[in-house]
Amino acid sequence: MESLPTLTGMNPDSSLAPRTPLILGHRGAPKAAPENTLASFAAALAEGADGVELDVHSTADGVLVVLHDPEINNVGVIRDTQWGTIAAAMPSIPTLEQVLDLCKGSLVNIEIKNSEGDAGYDPTQRTADLVVALLVSRGKSDTVVISSFELAAIARVREIDGEIPTGFLYAPNVPNVEALATATSGGHSAVHPHWVSLAGDEGAKFVDDCHASGVKVNVWTVNDEPVLVALLAAGLDCVITDTPAILRAWL
Repeated sequence: MESLPTLTGMNPDSSLAPRTPLILGHRGAPKAAPENTLASFAAALAEGADGVELDVHSTADGVLVVLHDPEINNVGVIRDTQWGTIAAAMPSIPTLEQVLDLCKGSLVNIEIKNSEGDAGYDPTQRTADLVVALLVSRGKSDTVVISSFELAAIARVREIDGEIPTGFLYAPNVPNVEALATATSGGHSAVHPHWVSLAGDEGAKFVDDCHASGVKVNVWTVNDEPVLVALLAAGLDCVITDTPAILRAWL
């Protein structure tokens, strides 16, 4: 059986271009079903995505839940709320384990949502601990990568288990050179820039520099064909999108 492509395995010859990037559904397929729900993730896979990207928080009683925002209206801050309360109020919110079960055999980008300044920010990075523990209990997998804007979160993952791939997720105001230096010094497998960070010839050079350093480039969030065409020329590794079926057709 042919092995599944991964978010972190490197093509040994970065001169082979253009490569066909992997496609991940951003919070599933949010144009087809509500984002970060089992229905959305199932839709993304049905639309031809290689896998999904999702957001994860941990509840007061240590359950990993898939949701973008740190706080739920009329419920409270996720970190301070019991899972039973959340499930009763919002039954569509899945646990991370449920999503991993659904997406078994597909790629999963787990984004830890725990940025300083967020409601319920946790400086101990407990969510990272819980994610690693869950993955270890399931036998881990090279089809999973853990990413975050919060460097302390992915650093904690590396500290606990250096075999689990991690990606540095960063905003356009962070220079690409700085992002690559951060990834390489921290032992991270990938950088996750917004697509605007790869605009122009400098973007293509940055992708080459990343590949020369053994770092993958997984880009968010691409929904327009001209943007995709430019990124294909740059030779990126993975595209995160709201519309997996449309991107698959463009490829």
